[in-house]
Amino acid sequence: MKSRVRSHEPAPAGSKQGAGVKQSKTLKELACLVDGEVSGDGNIVITGVAGIDNAKQGEITFIANPKYAAWISNTRASAIILSPDIKAHDGLSAAEQAGKNFLYVKNPYLAFAKILAVFNPSPIPYIGIHPHAHIHHTAEIGSDISIYPHVYIDKDANIGDRVTLYPGVYIGRDASIGDDTVLYSNVSVREGCFIGKRVIIHCNSVVGSDGFGFAKDGVRYHKIPQTGIVKIGDDVEIGACVAIDRATFGQTAIGRGSKIDNLVQIAHNVEIGEDSVIVAQVGIAGSTKIGNRVTLAGQVGVADHMEIGDDVIIGSQSGVTHDIPSKQVFSGMPAIPHREWLKSANIFAKLPDIRKMLLELEKRVEELEEGRKPEDRSQKSE
Repeated sequence: MKSRVRSHEPAPAGSKQGAGVKQSKTLKELACLVDGEVSGDGNIVITGVAGIDNAKQGEITFIANPKYAAWISNTRASAIILSPDIKAHDGLSAAEQAGKNFLYVKNPYLAFAKILAVFNPSPIPYIGIHPHAHIHHTAEIGSDISIYPHVYIDKDANIGDRVTLYPGVYIGRDASIGDDTVLYSNVSVREGCFIGKRVIIHCNSVVGSDGFGFAKDGVRYHKIPQTGIVKIGDDVEIGACVAIDRATFGQTAIGRGSKIDNLVQIAHNVEIGEDSVIVAQVGIAGSTKIGNRVTLAGQVGVADHMEIGDDVIIGSQSGVTHDIPSKQVFSGMPAIPHREWLKSANIFAKLPDIRKMLLELEKRVEELEEGRKPEDRSQKSE
């Protein structure tokens, strides 16, 4: 049950759970975790995870692409995560004869991520409210909360259960933070904004800064009040130094499960669907609508009032200046279908030679035209 906090509760003493504890699992246990099949010694003990080029005995590694199968024979890892496709690779039989241990799964990268989490559990923060945090007496605070020094929670804010707020976090008036959400140092959630459950926001990001709205008055600009909010769905992760502007009216919305990389700018009234990926340094202008499962690669720019359909991929450094229908792959500036962009990029590298050839052809045509006499043309016509 949530309570209104009028006095600060000291953080209890104790050590972080899971910190400094050496994990160990047998290969069979890991296979159960990732629904995999063991080839070799299933009882071998795994104590860590590493890349294939620097893994040591006792560690498990992975290969997700068959072109790296040649690395298997040289790795010192005690076990290797592979897909059935790589199992059938011609160069693998020799490695199997050398006594390697394998864990076969459909998705090696996903299995690697799950096993990595087993051996590197997130530190569990202290439960409690630090006396140097400021919490308005009207704020509602959930149970098992972790509030670090210099957190500021304003009037009528609502903080869910098991939320962690690291030093310097600011929660504005009427803002709401869902259960099991983690806000790292110096994150600001401005007034009225809504953060869902199990959201992770990394250091120095701002949710609910004013949208960039100004009306021109002669040579000067008049600020347009930004009266809306930002609403972030469940299971969203937001990187460091991300700015998500509040709406002029209504809301700027980030759909459930979407992932946003560092240094991204999302303008007012933008709507991003579910399970979309927005990579570093993307800029999305106001009132743009982005569908579900969309990928915007690094440094993509999207103009205002665009609509991007579901399952679209936009290549790095592309500029989106028109609507893009669902299930398309676009690249370039302005963005065009990816196959066309590849052809254009291939031509672009040859433009100096093409220009030189055209100049030579132009000169030859001029010489031919200058050398032809009127009688030559009349004789030819006869």
